[in-house]
Amino acid sequence: MNDILIIQLAADYCCEMQHVADGENHFTVWQPLDGRRRFNENGDCALKIAVVGGKLLFTGRSDIIEECRIRFGNATGEWFFETENLLAIEQLIRPYGYRISQAHPFFASYEASPVPYHEFETVIYDRNDINAFRGDERFSEAFAFQPDAPDEIGIAAVYNGNIIGMAGASGDSPYMWQIGINVLPEARGHGIAGTLVTMLKNCVLERGKVAFYGTAMSHIASQRVALASGFRPEWAELVTKHI
Repeated sequence: MNDILIIQLAADYCCEMQHVADGENHFTVWQPLDGRRRFNENGDCALKIAVVGGKLLFTGRSDIIEECRIRFGNATGEWFFETENLLAIEQLIRPYGYRISQAHPFFASYEASPVPYHEFETVIYDRNDINAFRGDERFSEAFAFQPDAPDEIGIAAVYNGNIIGMAGASGDSPYMWQIGINVLPEARGHGIAGTLVTMLKNCVLERGKVAFYGTAMSHIASQRVALASGFRPEWAELVTKHI
């Protein structure tokens, strides 16, 4: 496993680096450690779970974590986000006033990739320029405008003077920036997403950060974009939120 990803997950899951890479499940009480990913963070982590390297990392409230240790101490990671376990987790946290928010696969890339041939022009936006797109729902995946994970850079695909796609990277942590992508409906199916994500990923790596990409388990088209852009699947993650 990449060293930066190990450092990142240790900060996110309040554990030692060796705990990320070993073969054991680990259960820790969450605390806001320096270096953690802060996208959509509200300072209230009741429970989150990572599946990495075939095992599980749990962090959250002490009472919920203790219940998870009892129920899932010997569980394996490969099939953990199947329906039976998701229902069990939901039933466990509901009495505490929480529910599952999402369970997504995550991809990471550590090396630049060749940019595919493309016929559109590109425009690069820095952090200050990005604010012009605040409230523009066309690019809600590219730019999230999260105060704790600022949008750092964007790349637009422009054809005949019109923006037809946008990729953006948010500074989720000091180590890793997350990439999001939007392509307008009339421009889909022409490889624009993969080209923009590859270009932006290379820019993120040039800035000394690891690029990562999250998407829904059912969003096959998005997963194909990640793979085509030189990302590889590294971990899956479940997060919860207050009801």
